[in-house]
Amino acid sequence: MPTLAITNFNIVLSVLGGFISLFGLVSYLLKENFYLSEALISLLAGVVVSPNAANLIRPLEYTSDNPAHVDLITLYFSRLVLGVQLVLAGVQLPSRYLAHKWKPLSLLLGPIMVAMWLSTSLIVWALVPGIAGGGFLYALAVGACVTPTDPVLSNVIVKGRFADHNVPKELQRIIIAESGANDGLGYPFLFFALYLIKYGAREAMGMWFGETWGYTILLSVVYGSVVGWLAKELLHWAEERKFVDRESFLVFAISLSLFIVGTCGMVGSDDVLACFIAGNVFTWDDWFRLETLDDSLQPTIDMLLNVSIFMWYGVVCPWSSFVHNEVVPIYRLVPLGLLVLVFRRLPWVFAIHKFVPQIEEVRQAIFVGFFGPVGVSAIFYLYIALEFLDTMDVAGQDRKEIDQLAETIRVVVWFLAACSIVVHGLSIPLGKLGFYLPRTLSRATTTSINDPDDAPPFTSSRVSLLGIRGAFRRSRAGTGTPGHTPAGSTATAGAVFRISGTVIPGGNVGQRPDPGPTVGVVGTSSASEPPGRTIRFPDELPPAASLSHA
Repeated sequence: MPTLAITNFNIVLSVLGGFISLFGLVSYLLKENFYLSEALISLLAGVVVSPNAANLIRPLEYTSDNPAHVDLITLYFSRLVLGVQLVLAGVQLPSRYLAHKWKPLSLLLGPIMVAMWLSTSLIVWALVPGIAGGGFLYALAVGACVTPTDPVLSNVIVKGRFADHNVPKELQRIIIAESGANDGLGYPFLFFALYLIKYGAREAMGMWFGETWGYTILLSVVYGSVVGWLAKELLHWAEERKFVDRESFLVFAISLSLFIVGTCGMVGSDDVLACFIAGNVFTWDDWFRLETLDDSLQPTIDMLLNVSIFMWYGVVCPWSSFVHNEVVPIYRLVPLGLLVLVFRRLPWVFAIHKFVPQIEEVRQAIFVGFFGPVGVSAIFYLYIALEFLDTMDVAGQDRKEIDQLAETIRVVVWFLAACSIVVHGLSIPLGKLGFYLPRTLSRATTTSINDPDDAPPFTSSRVSLLGIRGAFRRSRAGTGTPGHTPAGSTATAGAVFRISGTVIPGGNVGQRPDPGPTVGVVGTSSASEPPGRTIRFPDELPPAASLSHA
C-alpha cells in the first residue's frame, strides 16, 4: 500500500520549485511593471515557510540541531552565489574596463569605502550599548561587514526596464564595477579590526599587511587574472577548431566561477575578488561578452541563485533576536538601521560626484549614493567574522566579551541586511507611485465624470483585465508587436493606468518592451547596437559544412 514520504528533502524541493514556478508566472508583471525586486519577494517567501511561520523549511533538523552547521551552510551558500555573480559581473563589463576606468573606480573603492566603514562604525558605536565595553575596535569590526555594496541587490538598478529608461549605460557599468570589486576588498577592513582585537598593534599590522594585503588580496588578483586569461585563450583555441558546442560555450563562465571559488577556498585566498577579476580578464577582448549578449542562460542562472539565496536568508535570519537579545534593544536597532541607510554612503558619494565623470548631475549622485545595498556580501563577511571569533583565544581577555561581540555582529548585520533588502526593494516602486499618483489624482479631479470622452485612458478605478487579456492575445496572434500599439487601440506609450489601486506607467501589461534590433545573424549589426554573434558551432552548421570543419 502506498505510504507518504514527507521527508525534509521532498518538502524543500516542493517549496522551492513551487515558489519559483508561481513567481515565474507573474515575474514580468512584478519586476518590470511594479519594479519589485526578486530579492525582496524571495526573502518574504522565506519568512512565510520558515520555522517562525509555516515551519515547512527547518534548517536545524537538517544539521542535527547544530546552529554552527547552519552557519556554515549559509556561509558556503553565500560564497557560491557571490562567486558566480561576480564572474558574471566581470563578464558584463566592456573590453579593458578596469584599465580604462581606474581613476573613478579608485575614488569609489578608496576614499568612499573608508568613509562608509568609518561612518557606519561611528553610528554602531554610538547606538549599540554593548559595544562600548570593547571600544571603537569592536564597532570597526561590525562596520566592516556592511561596508561593501552588494552586487546581487545592485542588479535591481542596473537591469530591467527601469535601468534602461532611467540609468545611463556608463552609470550602470560603474555601479557594476564598484559593487563587484568592493566585495573582495572587504577583507582588509574586517581583519584590520579583528587582528587588532586579537594580537595588539605591532603584530596585527604585520599580519594585516602580510597576510591580508599580500596573501589574500594581491594573490587573489594575480590568480584571478591568470585563470581568466588562460580560460579566454583556451576557449578561443577550442572554438577555432570547432571542439566546443554551444551549451558548453555558454556555461563556461559559470563553471569558471565554481573552479575559482573551490581552488581559492583551498588555499585560503580571496575567492570573491578573484572571481570578479577573472570575469573581467576573461572578456578582456570583449569577445565572450558579445557572443553571449543575446543568450539567456547566464541571466537564468543568476535568477535561480538570487531566488534561492534570499529564500534561505528569510528562513535562517534570526528575526526573533531583533527584539530579544542581550546586546542592543529594538528601540536602538530601528534608528541604527535608518541612520546607516542615510549616512553610510550618500553624503560621501555626493561630496565627490564631480570627480566621477559617470555621475553627471546631482540627481544621479543622490541615486548612486542611496542605492548602496547591504545584502549577500554582508552576510558573507558576518560569518567570516564569526568563524574567526569562534576560534579566537585571547590571553587575559574575557571570553564573555568576545561572545558578546559575536552576538552584536550577528544581530546588527542581519538587521541592516534585512532593512536594506526591504528599503531598497521598495524604493523604486514607492518612488514611481509618489511621482505618478499626484498627477493621476489631479487629472481625475479636474476631469468631468459625466463626459467619458474627456477622461484620460486607463484612469478608471475598474481593473481593465479584459484589455490586458486582449493585448496579450493580439501580441500572440501577431496583430501587434512588442512595444507597438496596434491601430485602433486606445492605449498610448505614455498612458497611465491603475491596477488594484496602484499607478503604473507604460503601455499594455501584456505587451513586452521592444527588444531592439535582432542580433545573432552572422555579419549583421546595428549602428546603435554592438555586433551579434559571429561564430557558429558544429551543431549549428549544415552537415556538409560540419564535415569540412572536422
